[in-house]
Amino acid sequence: MKSNFPCGRIRPQNISRREWLKHSACGFGSVALAALLQDRAYGALAKDEHIVGPHFAPKVKRVVYLYMDGGPSQVDTFDPKPLLTKENGQPFKMKMEPTQFNNNGNTLGSPWEFQNYGESGIPVSDLFPNVAKHADKLCVIRSMYSNFSEHTNANYFLHTGNGFQGRPSMGAWINYGLGSENQDLPGFIVLNGGLIPPGGLDCFNSGFLPATYQGSIFNPGDVPLANILPLEKTSKAQKLKLELLHRLDEQNMVHFGADNQMESALANYELAFRMQTAVPMVSDISDESEATKTMYGLDSDFEGTRTYGKNCLMARRLLEKGVRFIELTCPGIGHDRWDQHGNLKKGHGDNARAVDQSIAALLTDLDQRGLLEETLVVWSGEFGRTPFAQGSDGRDHNPFGFSLWMCGGGIKGGMTYGATDEYGYKAIENKVEIHDLHATMLHLLGVDHERLTYRWSGRDMRLTDVKGKLIKEILA
Repeated sequence: MKSNFPCGRIRPQNISRREWLKHSACGFGSVALAALLQDRAYGALAKDEHIVGPHFAPKVKRVVYLYMDGGPSQVDTFDPKPLLTKENGQPFKMKMEPTQFNNNGNTLGSPWEFQNYGESGIPVSDLFPNVAKHADKLCVIRSMYSNFSEHTNANYFLHTGNGFQGRPSMGAWINYGLGSENQDLPGFIVLNGGLIPPGGLDCFNSGFLPATYQGSIFNPGDVPLANILPLEKTSKAQKLKLELLHRLDEQNMVHFGADNQMESALANYELAFRMQTAVPMVSDISDESEATKTMYGLDSDFEGTRTYGKNCLMARRLLEKGVRFIELTCPGIGHDRWDQHGNLKKGHGDNARAVDQSIAALLTDLDQRGLLEETLVVWSGEFGRTPFAQGSDGRDHNPFGFSLWMCGGGIKGGMTYGATDEYGYKAIENKVEIHDLHATMLHLLGVDHERLTYRWSGRDMRLTDVKGKLIKEILA
């Protein structure tokens, strides 16, 4: 085949079809490889050269985030308001802000009773009789607020510190800053109970950070990850395949030059290989006692409790293996998540029934094993709910004031912090925004949130953006 070039300074060269295919194969291969490496799933750095460890002595090593998808009602869980009961059914006396559906009714008192628990006397509603037994371990923050009243944007804000798609999740930031304690498991794992929150998997993404740090989704069931069981009949056969791939990749790096993207792809393949041994071992709970399984609710007659109990038990096992950040999503219970625009009593009742026993078991188990003092546990939705009714028996979204709780290492137990007004509508005392929560979580891990940055698009980015302050009053 003869090449014809219009420029007279280029000398034509005759090559055979066989030679052309031989040389162009590498060219086409490199195009395919380049396209593959553009996928953020392969964009991780193979060497965490930026990681220098904590900025100062950490209080905890890892985090469990118990995400209550949909927005539990603060006035029905951890922020009792007697005035709502007194004025139940009357026109709401405060100015109403615009709501998601603008189907606002009268003042709605809580259908649950509150009782004081522990030496601290923290009030907890009858929705959480098991968690309430741990009241002296809890720090309940009653003055949270969000900048968004719609699920998707509020979820992004809660998880990434920004209300729009594409930013790194808090779990990704933590792993980027601290690295992994276990080289055989991902540092950021999401235990999916069956409900991925609005906003989708981008709630757990790595955004512009290297993709090693994005969340790995473990799904319900005995096999939490697809392809985690090898297809080869023997481990030797699989190792031979991997060795061949490794040699071919090394040749590619010699030919095209080594770079972080190719090295990170190799590192991801190697981690996937190691996970084929590590994941089945950690997910096999046959070595747990029957008493432990019962404590977590694995023999419950309610499927939601069994599902969430399995994930709480898995969370404890993963913590023991050194996984840095674990988030649990809610189980499917046959109707909506904590998003009761109607039928509040059944909806919140079923959601609480699904998680209460298992969360209490997790706290007990961590405490007994000496893990609670080195673990931060956070319970939170993306916002709260209105103290007045939507329709007659529901509550609409309320970003102006809601509750969450934290416990574990570095946190003062048996206390409440902040306050909403007498109706539980808006935070009015010691207001805490999402950036403050993130800053405090990082601080407990030994990380200065202002120094945890990543250069992207010409700017040093961080989880807390240009905001965030420590909630010093809750720190032990």
